[in-house]
Amino acid sequence: MRILVTGVTGQVGGALVARLRPPLTVLAADRAMLDLSRPDALAAVLDRLAPTIIVNTAAYTNVDQAETEPALAATVNAEAPGAIARWAAARAVPLIHLSTDFVFSGAGARPWREEDAPQPLSVYGATKLAGENQIRAAGGSFLILRTSWVYAARAKNFVRTIARLAQERSELRIVADQIGALTSAGLLAEAIAGILAGDVESVRQRCAQAGGLVHFAAAGAASRHEIACTIVDGLRARGRALAVERVLPVSSAEYPSPAKRPLNSRFDLTRWRTVFNQTPPPWQTVLAPVLDEIAAGID
Repeated sequence: MRILVTGVTGQVGGALVARLRPPLTVLAADRAMLDLSRPDALAAVLDRLAPTIIVNTAAYTNVDQAETEPALAATVNAEAPGAIARWAAARAVPLIHLSTDFVFSGAGARPWREEDAPQPLSVYGATKLAGENQIRAAGGSFLILRTSWVYAARAKNFVRTIARLAQERSELRIVADQIGALTSAGLLAEAIAGILAGDVESVRQRCAQAGGLVHFAAAGAASRHEIACTIVDGLRARGRALAVERVLPVSSAEYPSPAKRPLNSRFDLTRWRTVFNQTPPPWQTVLAPVLDEIAAGID
């Protein structure tokens, strides 16, 4: 199989490429190879690369900046996935596409199910939902995999930010009313690699069994404040000297940002467990080896 992975300089794309082994042929596409800001040019590049499966991990992910760059966010998150999906559908090429908890309003406390109606609060969430809709409209074999709060030991993410700030400041003020599950790029990459196991027909069957949409995250849920406390405690337990003395809970209203974020990002993982016969590990278990790596390398 010739597997095209987009966004390989990002957290998930890089982690996935590292996990795919021969006899698979991996086409690792960065922006220079496949520029999602130019949807009209994608078909010609895809014709040349001739993948038999596409995994699209690339996206415009700067949630706050999207509020001032809605056209670019829509191009990358909606128009480009639509162009990829139409190319793939016309050639019976399965497409796996990453989406986000930001497609939901965050209302209530019940974990979100796949059949729940999306209602995004931000430009980022709206453009990711538009991308999902364009993929569905294209038909073909596809799996939209929604995930949440992705992080890794490197790159810009919540875990790395807390680790850095804990070295620089005596007090951290972290929102306590946004609830979700941290999902490491490595865990997500392993899940995608499992979907890709076997041949192309096996991948098509898994996409169909999931109804083209599945939620995936680490098990459990916690507030960003609780997670920040876990990160600080974990780094100290690993021998890191930190400046932080207090990690205080605040509300989202006390910590305004250009983009509104969902308060409830919990995912119901029943469909994932049923279709793929797997139960994701707790977020605390997944976080531990990443903290090992961060503690060994942070300044």
